[in-house]
Amino acid sequence: MSNILIAEDESRIASFIEKGLRKNGFNTAVATNGEEALSMIQNNNFDLLLLDLGLPVKDGWTVLNELRNQGNQIPIIVVSAYNNVKKDNGMTHYVAKPFRFKELLKIVQFHLQED
Repeated sequence: MSNILIAEDESRIASFIEKGLRKNGFNTAVATNGEEALSMIQNNNFDLLLLDLGLPVKDGWTVLNELRNQGNQIPIIVVSAYNNVKKDNGMTHYVAKPFRFKELLKIVQFHLQED
């Protein structure tokens, strides 16, 4: 069973994603800010990170850059409402909000199968 960290500060969205992933057999945890996400990744064994770019304390860009600069190769799926996102900056995949859960689930499953 894969462990997924959801880094999302909007509780409604985090809960929606978490419930869907758990229903599909994944273990999940939620971080509500970027600093918490970094700490949780460094202290736990996650297989994938779902990352919002608009996180408080440390934004998603900072989290992404810090993880990649540390050599951490965890698959990172950015889930964000930002429109002008370049996909070549260390993220594994980009999903625009709003999204359909089934689409997100397929992307998560695909990237977990690659490992």
